[in-house]
Amino acid sequence: MLRYKGYSGYVVFDDEAMIFHGEVMGLRDVVTFRGTNPEELKEEFERSIDGYLVWCQELGQEPERPFSGDIHLRIQPDLHARLFIEAKNSGTSINTYINQALKRAVG
Repeated sequence: MLRYKGYSGYVVFDDEAMIFHGEVMGLRDVVTFRGTNPEELKEEFERSIDGYLVWCQELGQEPERPFSGDIHLRIQPDLHARLFIEAKNSGTSINTYINQALKRAVG
């Protein structure tokens, strides 16, 4: 994964075209980049982010900031109750309990 100025990008290799291409994650706007080798790919990723920021400035709008950490989640009421009980028994808030569980789940 590539990172630059708080933005992250994922990369895929197209073995038919023999090129790497990627997209900046977490934005409604589509920001893409491509390159033929890792150095070029990283440079194009950074150039795409910089271009996106300039474009937003020219439009007079704030650029999107990916992954604010604010997730709205719908779960079944019985699961909500069980999470609340487990968090209470652990001496933490439900938010902290879920954060810890998610960290364990993804490593």
